Amino acid sequence: MDELISKKEILERYGISYGTLYRWKRMGLIPEEWLVKKSTFTGQETFFNRELITHRVEEILSKKDSESLEEIAKELGKKEDIIPKMTVKTKHGDRMFSVSDIEDITVSAGSLTVSIYKQISGEINILLDNKEE
Repeated sequence: MDELISKKEILERYGISYGTLYRWKRMGLIPEEWLVKKSTFTGQETFFNRELITHRVEEILSKKDSESLEEIAKELGKKEDIIPKMTVKTKHGDRMFSVSDIEDITVSAGSLTVSIYKQISGEINILLDNKEE
């Protein structure tokens, strides 16, 4: 769990409010897929990847006095566009993952489990190779 940091820890560490954090999320400064909801003994809490969120919050805070949040969002959005993502679509909604965060993808039926990660990662590499051309 040390690779995750709670929303509460982020707010305390950087002296920002809950409203500020979620305004940044709504503006696209913090990608939706970075939010990790986990059940804890106090109920459901929100966590983030420590490295991603601390870097992003520090970047926003360092720029917000010289650039508007809209300008920062536009700049960061361009960076986000080049990061490969995988979306899983279900009847309950969509969930997006950064490809670099994925360690394995499996399909299970009864006692049989098959990894499909190698097939999918091959397709992702083809996509990225074509994008660079």
